[in-house]
Parts: sequence; structure tokens; C-alpha cells
Amino acid sequence: MAYGNIFEQWRACCLPTWNGYVKHEFVEKLRDGSLPWEAFVHYLKQDYLFLIHFSRAWALAITKTDQVDEMRLAASMVHGLINEEISLHIRTCQHVGISEHDIMNTSERPENLAYTRFVLDAGHSGDLLDLLSALAPCVLGYGEIGKRLEVEATSTRYHDWISTYASEEYQKLCHDVGLLIDHVAQRRLGNDVERNPRWHDLSNRFAMASQLEIQFWNMGLQPDN
Repeated sequence: MAYGNIFEQWRACCLPTWNGYVKHEFVEKLRDGSLPWEAFVHYLKQDYLFLIHFSRAWALAITKTDQVDEMRLAASMVHGLINEEISLHIRTCQHVGISEHDIMNTSERPENLAYTRFVLDAGHSGDLLDLLSALAPCVLGYGEIGKRLEVEATSTRYHDWISTYASEEYQKLCHDVGLLIDHVAQRRLGNDVERNPRWHDLSNRFAMASQLEIQFWNMGLQPDN
């Protein structure tokens, strides 16, 4: 998907890992409807906890910039995560008799903890671009997955989940985030980003976040662990 120049460069730097993430077995089971429902609910409960920390990370992004347009986008991300994505998780779990209280009291799996703390650490220890390199795989990867599954899905079992990330609203958000990353990178790295001394570390952070996404999917396939 075309979500900006920097995203395409980061993705190209770790393409095998990226493909392992966006074409993971969990994703393919969403596509054909073969994912066991208990695995999906287990994933949703862990993702609920993930999104809480992800919201905190986007809120942190507001403090990392003095540009009002960048603040607005970060604020809109927090709004969308709290009022839309988290709400979807709550509704789906309630449909099978799991309350929001039950979700909130779910024990955080190590794979979840590793990923969320990695993202928050990138924000606390670095600048806005460091944080965005850790946030990008989740935001843009789910956009890429949703758009592909919208076309390739052979089952309607997980239609609501797929349509959330394939929607015009979410795709616009992905394009906006991609443009934000390009803008922030140009301000901080200049026009020739790959020759900047920071480029290697930023690419590695993006790759690590993508690897942590793979581990999150692996966790989703193991609801009993």
C-alpha cells in the first residue's frame, strides 16, 4: 500500500519480516474464516490491553512536537483508538458474554507487554520520529491487511474486523500517518534520509516492531497458554 515514502523505505528494509507479519497464519485464517472463535476472542482481549498502551503512546506524540497539525493528528489517533477500535473489541466480546470488566482484568501476555513497552520506550527515550518508527507497523500494517482481506476474504465470519481496517476512514488515517512520517522525517533528517546517521536505527526500530507484531499474532494462535 502507498502510505508514504518513508514507510515504503522502512518496509523494503525488512521485507521478509514485514511479509511474515501481514501474511501471518493468523491473518490468513481471518481471511478464510478458519480461525477458531476462541482464538479470535483471546486476541481481542489482549489487543484491548494493547490499544490502551498504544493510545498512551499516541498521546505521548503530542508532547514530542511543537507543530499544531502534528498535534491534531496525534490527538485524532487517540480519539479513534479509544472511541472506535476499543469499542469494537468491547462489542465483539460482549456478543459472546465477556464484559468490559472481564476484558480489563485479563492478564497481559508477555508478548503483549514486550511490544507495548517497546513502543512506549521509543517515545520516552527518543523524539517524535523514533516514536513514529515504532508506531508505524501497527497502524499501517493493519491498513494493508484490511485492504487486502477486503478483496481476498473467502468467508464473512470476520467481516466486521476486516471492514474496520479496510474502511475509507481507516485508509485515510493510514495515508495521513504516512504523510506525517514523511513530514517529520524531512524536518529531522533532511532530503537524503538514507545518508543520515539516524536512518539505520530508525529502520531497525521499524523492523523490530514488525517482528513484535509477528509474535503478537503467534500469541493469538495460542489461547490456552
